[in-house]
Amino acid sequence: MHHASTHHFAPRQIDILLGRYAESHRNRLNETIHMVCIPAIMFSLMGLLWALHPVAALLTVAGALAYYFTLSRPFALGMGAMATIMLALLSSLPAGTVLPVSIGIFVLAWVGQFVGHHIEGKKPSFFEDLRFLLIGPLFVLSFLYRRLNLLY
Repeated sequence: MHHASTHHFAPRQIDILLGRYAESHRNRLNETIHMVCIPAIMFSLMGLLWALHPVAALLTVAGALAYYFTLSRPFALGMGAMATIMLALLSSLPAGTVLPVSIGIFVLAWVGQFVGHHIEGKKPSFFEDLRFLLIGPLFVLSFLYRRLNLLY
């Protein structure tokens, strides 16, 4: 994708990744399903890690946030706030319920995702590039940021 330099601003990595992600998320119903299922998957993944050990969840969140900071500070801050709320919820659940609740949410949310992609008629983007497992939450957050007129 190298062009003769006719413009001064190259698109940011975050804009390229969101654009590629959006290519398989154009159907309105699929988008709506993703708005519900992606945060649910995030929550359930954190719950599975939390059930393993709270430090595992915290280290994974820290790693994801470090990656998000390389793409967009406003997104990293939004994801940090979301992760904090999710971790607080997990820490307030009775210990024995975190694992079964997380497994249930994880399975239901992934079923929803695949139904959404069946409706869309395109396979999930992470089949092409595993980074899209981390871009999905930013795709959801981008809708909220646009609605609130926040730059990312």
